[in-house]
Amino acid sequence: MTRTPDLTTAVWRKSSYSEGGANDCVEVADGHPGIVPVRDSKVPDGGVLVFGASSWTAFVLGVRGAPA
Repeated sequence: MTRTPDLTTAVWRKSSYSEGGANDCVEVADGHPGIVPVRDSKVPDGGVLVFGASSWTAFVLGVRGAPA
């Protein structure tokens, strides 16, 4: 059974690579054990993708060029 996490109180943050851009960023919400919610800053009321924490870590390490 898959449950949708309650993200109504999520605090979203932009990537440090956004260079202060207003709306062209991916945002993530911290503080949700085991998952990483991700959304498009241009559409904050749109859909949210939810990744497993280990999958998100592997993605970030890949983007940085670091070994997983």
